[in-house]
Amino acid sequence: MAVSNDFLQYVLDQLSSGGNVHVNRMFGGAALYQEDLAFALIANDIFYLKVDNTNKEKYIVAGSTQLKPFKNNSTVLSFYNIPGDVLENSDKFVEWEKESLDIQKKRNRQ
Repeated sequence: MAVSNDFLQYVLDQLSSGGNVHVNRMFGGAALYQEDLAFALIANDIFYLKVDNTNKEKYIVAGSTQLKPFKNNSTVLSFYNIPGDVLENSDKFVEWEKESLDIQKKRNRQ
C-alpha cells in the first residue's frame, strides 16, 4: 500500500483550494483529514474518497472501484477511487472531496 511522495504532493496540490488538508501515514498508505475528519485514503498511489448512498452511484457510473487494501481481495465498501479526469481537474477534485467531507461531517453529528 505504498504512497510515493510525488503522488501525495500532487494530490495535496490539487486539493489546495479546498481548505487545509493534513495527512496521517499508516500501514504504508495515507489518510487525508480536514476538520479532523478522515475523508480520503491513498493506497498504492490510488486516491480513494469516502462514499455513501448520496454519491456512490456517481462513482460506479464513472467506473470507479472499491478500495481493496488486503491481499485476500476483501473490499472497503465506503471508499472508491476517483476517475483520472477528476484527479486532473482541481476544481472538480475539490468538489468531489467536499462531498466526501460532508459525508463524514454528517456521520460525525449522528
